[in-house]
Amino acid sequence: MDRKSFLQNAAIIGGATILPANSLFAQHLSSNGIDQLADVNGIFIQQPLPYSNNFLEPYMDEETMHLHYTFHHGGAMKAANHDVEMIRKAMDTNNFETVDYWTKKLSYHFSSHVLHSIFWTNLTNKQMNPTGDLLLEIEKGFGSFEKLKAYIAQTSKNVDGGGWGILGYQPYTRRLTVLQCENHEKLTQWGVIPILVIDVWEHAYYLKYKNKRAEFVDALFKIISWENVADRLASAKKLV
Repeated sequence: MDRKSFLQNAAIIGGATILPANSLFAQHLSSNGIDQLADVNGIFIQQPLPYSNNFLEPYMDEETMHLHYTFHHGGAMKAANHDVEMIRKAMDTNNFETVDYWTKKLSYHFSSHVLHSIFWTNLTNKQMNPTGDLLLEIEKGFGSFEKLKAYIAQTSKNVDGGGWGILGYQPYTRRLTVLQCENHEKLTQWGVIPILVIDVWEHAYYLKYKNKRAEFVDALFKIISWENVADRLASAKKLV
């Protein structure tokens, strides 16, 4: 297997804990703006933020944005490339003693890259509410928008350690579902396509909110781009 083929295959395998390999998101890695997670050679890349570092003030401060995007998200992207290289080295040398370690690392780092890339697009600098088909799906699945907010907020606030609250579309049931994700990849429902993610790792809020995770989660609901969430739902539904 040549380098290009291996890296492209590894990108799909690494993302499988979050997205089905045949998902619309995965199919458009190379042509969908910030969702482009790899270049034509399968090397993981980080797209520029869709706004300036102070765009989300006062709910997310400029310094946190810079550190979060550059060193935490960027670090995960770079680590994922290293993981792939180490797997390739193990294969080239026929030494598989550490391949399970690097495969786990790839799942962790690439899942971080996926979720962070969604996270940045899920945010805006104005308050809005879901409308149209998204609102109908929310009401069908959770009763009301207010009930969904309470559900995903509580789920996000109570993640053990670092992790995420996730609203996703489950194509097998054709309904929305809420996940509590520990780290970047644990407690995943197979097949679920994330359409809204809430980062509750301490690096996302500690400079401004100190240890008050709940305040940060509540603040995020004032800057969620429900238009972006609706767009992601529409894309997810094209799978079925």
